[in-house]
Amino acid sequence: MNRRLVVGLTALLALAAFGGGAYYYSEQKAQEAASVTPAESTLMRAHSPILGRVDAPVTIVEFMDPSCEACRAFYPLVKEILATFPQDVRVVIRYTVFHEGSDEAVRILEAARKQDKFEPVLTALMDRQPEWAVHGQPDLKLAWDIAGDAGLELMGGRLDSVKPEVDQVLQADMADVKTNKVEQTPTFFVNGKPLVDFSREGFINLVKSEVEKVK
Repeated sequence: MNRRLVVGLTALLALAAFGGGAYYYSEQKAQEAASVTPAESTLMRAHSPILGRVDAPVTIVEFMDPSCEACRAFYPLVKEILATFPQDVRVVIRYTVFHEGSDEAVRILEAARKQDKFEPVLTALMDRQPEWAVHGQPDLKLAWDIAGDAGLELMGGRLDSVKPEVDQVLQADMADVKTNKVEQTPTFFVNGKPLVDFSREGFINLVKSEVEKVK
């Protein structure tokens, strides 16, 4: 085999190796991208609290205001749906502070999340909402006391509630409220589909249809 042919073959093999390596790299990146759950979107952020099984295939996104009477009315139904489909459904909470004092209630919830008390504190604030969420005159000291009764360590909670990351959560959620044109609370999306029929049957049927698709 002459020297010119050897050089040519060597160059060709090098080019093939480079091409194969580039192809493998691009394929690997594509597979990595495909394997990442699209959790970060205007409907769901990485910081969003989740009720239920974190990796459940059906996602209910609720834009909710802790001071909203309709959110309180829907909360037992949300819990019922989670209990009915414990392996299949998760609920992602998006803060929507439309009422006076709701931003402080969100700070309480974020402090509770830091202490792994999010769900009991949320339940307590919902259950006793008529006591503290008086429109135009919210009793936020009472809201903190209710959270304390639900297990929140108040001194640490108050310190956590004013940290910059909580400001960022509020800002990000309200930006997504505007992006998604959310004008009332609660607003629900089930696997990205907006809930239009706000009856009990309408909500359950939409969730059930999405669950059936993943079975």
